[in-house]
Amino acid sequence: MRIAALLICQSVLFAAPAAFAHEFWIAPEKYQVEVGENIQADFVNGQEFRGGTLAWFDKRVDRAEAKISDMIFPIEGRLGDVPAITQTAVEDGLMVLITEAAPSTVNYREPEKFADFVNHKDLPVDLATMEYPFKEAYSRHAKALVAIGSGAGQDQPMGMATEFVALENPYTDDVSDGLNVQLLYQGGPRADAQIEVFQMDPEGQVTITLLRSDQDGKVTIPVLAGHRYLIDSVVLRAPAQKTLDRVAAPKTVKWETLWAALTFAVPQ
Repeated sequence: MRIAALLICQSVLFAAPAAFAHEFWIAPEKYQVEVGENIQADFVNGQEFRGGTLAWFDKRVDRAEAKISDMIFPIEGRLGDVPAITQTAVEDGLMVLITEAAPSTVNYREPEKFADFVNHKDLPVDLATMEYPFKEAYSRHAKALVAIGSGAGQDQPMGMATEFVALENPYTDDVSDGLNVQLLYQGGPRADAQIEVFQMDPEGQVTITLLRSDQDGKVTIPVLAGHRYLIDSVVLRAPAQKTLDRVAAPKTVKWETLWAALTFAVPQ
């Protein structure tokens, strides 16, 4: 009964409707740990940098890896694991956690909900041409930066369908003038894209800012010491055939969204 309940819970949580602009991110318990400590991180789905914790569910995780120095190794979990990620901090440096979730779908029956979504995420859709109901397929592509010991190291592209790459290290570099990041899509820069920045202060208050990437997909994120950050951006495209092959009722899927997320903290 416990396993059945977990399966039902996970199918609901991972399919939280994109219509309501629910972000998905990796939330480390601690963004700075010492060598030998455990790194624990939750999968979270929610809004405004607050949400529900998701347990590990094999069928919903397409890819989960950790990178430190030149080593990349798989992250493995068991059904129901909370936190979803537990890794030992094996050596000094910057650890990059990544996960890509399998595609899911959401139904749109009301024009207002889809309009709210595309307007909030600044997505290029001619709403006047839409016919309802229809389905949207969506997938999540999340990354988190964790400092082990000194935290020295550099984020790099991890080959995700869409992703943020931190061009500076928030744990070791001078980011008093902001943290430079680059947004990628299919391995290349994603220009003129809306980027939503969620900043959480030490008291848990969240501030939201909208920025845009330049022609090279780059943007500078204003940051403050002692704060945690989630940055998010969404690609809207015609559904790829490989996505349609993996979802139910593919003929009703009209759009596909790919969500990129990056979480990190700035030390005091």
